[in-house]
Amino acid sequence: MNIQKITNITVVILAVVALIVLGVIIGQGDEYIEMSAMQGNYGFVSIMINLALFVLLVTVLMTLIFSVKNLVSEKSKLKKAGISIGSFVFVFLVAFFLSSGVETPMQDGKMLSALESQLVEAGIRTFYLLTFIAGGIMIYFSVSKFFKK
Repeated sequence: MNIQKITNITVVILAVVALIVLGVIIGQGDEYIEMSAMQGNYGFVSIMINLALFVLLVTVLMTLIFSVKNLVSEKSKLKKAGISIGSFVFVFLVAFFLSSGVETPMQDGKMLSALESQLVEAGIRTFYLLTFIAGGIMIYFSVSKFFKK
């Protein structure tokens, strides 16, 4: 059996289980589910949530596995991915060192440390820098295409 057949059979089984659980949830009705939830019994709703989390976990793992497998299969792809990741890390480090961290009181009474504040600011600056870089690249290629004609 190849991976395609295994995947299709697994998808069909998960879909059938999800439809059965959904049918039970709909059959129970809103009032019963609300009353049970107030007593701490989440029943089939928790089964549906766990099923969704399982499907999400499998999807993420399969995506990561096949992405890494695809990258490792060709040296040129691995090199391009390394350059892209390195460029992103460089932009983040520039944003991190340009950011300042200040202890900040939060609404729930906790304190946001200086490092956490610096990380938040670095994330925002990274977004701005990447947006600026992307805009600059688009403008560069638009202008160069205009002058080539």
